[in-house]
Amino acid sequence: MFERYTEKARRTIFFGRYEASQYGSPYIETEHLLLGLVREDKALTSRFLRGASDVESIRLQIDNATTTREKTSTSIDLPLSNECKRILAYAAEEAERLAHKQIGCEHLLLGILREDKSFGAQLLTERGVRLDKVRADLKRRMHDDSSSGTARPQESGFAELTSDLTQLALEEQLYPVMGRTAEMERLITLLGRSTKQNAVLVGERGVGKATLVEGLAQRIAGGAVPAFLAEKRIVEVDIARMLTGSRALSGIFIAEARHELASTPTVIFFMEELHSLLAASPSRSGQLDVTELIKTPLLADKMQCIAAATPDEYRRALEKHPWLESCFSVIEILPMSVEETVDVLRSASKRLEEFHWVTYSDDALNSAAVYSNVFIRDRYLPEKAVDLIDEAAAFVKTHQGKLPDEILQERKRIKFIIHRMEKAIANHEFEKARFYSDEERRARDSLRELYKKHKIPEDARPEVGRDAVEQVLSRWTGITVAKIREAASET
Repeated sequence: MFERYTEKARRTIFFGRYEASQYGSPYIETEHLLLGLVREDKALTSRFLRGASDVESIRLQIDNATTTREKTSTSIDLPLSNECKRILAYAAEEAERLAHKQIGCEHLLLGILREDKSFGAQLLTERGVRLDKVRADLKRRMHDDSSSGTARPQESGFAELTSDLTQLALEEQLYPVMGRTAEMERLITLLGRSTKQNAVLVGERGVGKATLVEGLAQRIAGGAVPAFLAEKRIVEVDIARMLTGSRALSGIFIAEARHELASTPTVIFFMEELHSLLAASPSRSGQLDVTELIKTPLLADKMQCIAAATPDEYRRALEKHPWLESCFSVIEILPMSVEETVDVLRSASKRLEEFHWVTYSDDALNSAAVYSNVFIRDRYLPEKAVDLIDEAAAFVKTHQGKLPDEILQERKRIKFIIHRMEKAIANHEFEKARFYSDEERRARDSLRELYKKHKIPEDARPEVGRDAVEQVLSRWTGITVAKIREAASET
């Protein structure tokens, strides 16, 4: 039945079945299919929903509207409701309308919207997602793909040296960016100019130049930018690897690179190492000169670019290439203050807590900002403070007390089951995936009982306190913990 479906579409239906089982439903309903779609294709749904808040409100609305029943075993093959069957038929029609050989998540989204009386469709329309809007978006993207030139990025060697930051933001793979509001507003304004609409972020290493660009990509993905940036993408180019790779002097590769850089008006290229390469000595024989690729399109306003450089790199690049001044507007990125760094650490701590399975005390975050500012002189805030709390968590994990063996074994078993379930889904073995999903539920129940048996709180995580920060800083600098505390008390 699902031979024509893409892997993502199949996974969406599997996750829809899983959601139905968790609600104890005898059928896979439209709301379950919508939850599966949101879970599987974040990039697609983020184009039409307002981020995590919309996703959370959708689930909350489903929870409130659903009668609580006992969970159905995930090993039971739940049938599709009549509405869902019609959605799959509509999805097939939409794929044919767009001349697509396979049925993907975008067609399932259109199918849900066409079943306009269903609960799933109502949840979308209440949030401004309309059938005509989604159709128009898909057609526009198809047109953009077909009209942007014969050497498409995914078909060329050039694409292997790029990373679409906007796509990564849609997929929630970039970390949240805190602060830098004034610098962000200045960057957005410069990109909207008629001349010198390329920006170079000038600041010392570690102040967060690349992070600011990632923040812009997240704003574009979330629709929080002016209209002139709404359809843009931020694409990072590994220019150093491009210039020194084995294909750098290939005539075909050079033609591809020039074409992509000069004929993609919807792309803003981020070239972090541009000025450092321009400031370096002239290219050796066997290397491509970066000026061959970028000077002409930049001067002709045929490409838009964001670069990053230290003050020294920028000065030396300008001395060798005075034409840069007529192309780039400078945005100075100063090191953050201790107070601003604390806000960044609070944001960073959320992902680090999940990675390390720890919690951070406020004292640890405040101390990391202060200590790194006082004792680490050759690096800059906020990066050095983030590195400090990261290693402090690793230190705590290394020295924490050992859990009982049977708890460790059960946790290991759960990881193994999850790995098997994900592998089964990837191989389209959905019967196996349902079996492993049921096994995971039983293993988690068993783990909860083991925690109770040993009187250990199930969600207990070791805390990273100021002492862990001091221990790591002492190892970094060779200064004793006692002297660190003494010196910090005097600041």
